[in-house]
Amino acid sequence: MFYTKYMKKIVLISLLFIAESAYCQELSHVTFSGGATLSFFSFRTDQDIFIRISDEGKVQEWGTDPGPGRYYYDPRKLQPYLGRVEYFGQEYDSVFRGKVKSIGTCTFTYYDKYETASKIGKLKTIGRIAIDYYDNYEDAAFRGKLKFAGNVLFSYYSSFENEAFRGKLKSVNNNSITYYSTFDEKASTGKLKSIGSSEYIWFPSYDRYRGGLKSGPITQVINNITYTIM
Repeated sequence: MFYTKYMKKIVLISLLFIAESAYCQELSHVTFSGGATLSFFSFRTDQDIFIRISDEGKVQEWGTDPGPGRYYYDPRKLQPYLGRVEYFGQEYDSVFRGKVKSIGTCTFTYYDKYETASKIGKLKTIGRIAIDYYDNYEDAAFRGKLKFAGNVLFSYYSSFENEAFRGKLKSVNNNSITYYSTFDEKASTGKLKSIGSSEYIWFPSYDRYRGGLKSGPITQVINNITYTIM
């Protein structure tokens, strides 16, 4: 009886540890600026720190939610994180020097100089999540861009697509993202047309609000990922 209770406790602790570790792997936000350009992907750590990275694997910024839930609706500003942040020092290879080593309990690793050129110096892991990129032999429009973040797959429009959205984010797993082409109204060209089932309409060139968002959600959550237009 004691052995059974002991084993159940061990299993419960293990599951809690796995859940906590997985939380550090959470892609929380995909954010666009001007309704057209991908600004960053945000990952949320187990300490509720948001880490922003570009589509080419560069750590841009980090911080905490400036107020209860405010980051989900206005991700422009982060509250500075006042905890421990470490960087790779001079004792490390030049590929790593000066890069972020850890933020709180979340650690970072990077691809070394022996990797293919499209990966050298880029983020390899965020906490327990593995990061991978499109390789040198792949289409020039998305070569070197983020391909996987754990089990999340990113795709981009190829160099054969319309120039208004060539190289732009096409999907996050099975969630599709579309844009207006050069054949559409000038003020809408290159801007978001849809994210998932939500459609976006922009004010036309002749309107006083030219290029501004006319209809469509500024923030929406799809499969636990928040998509925001700044």
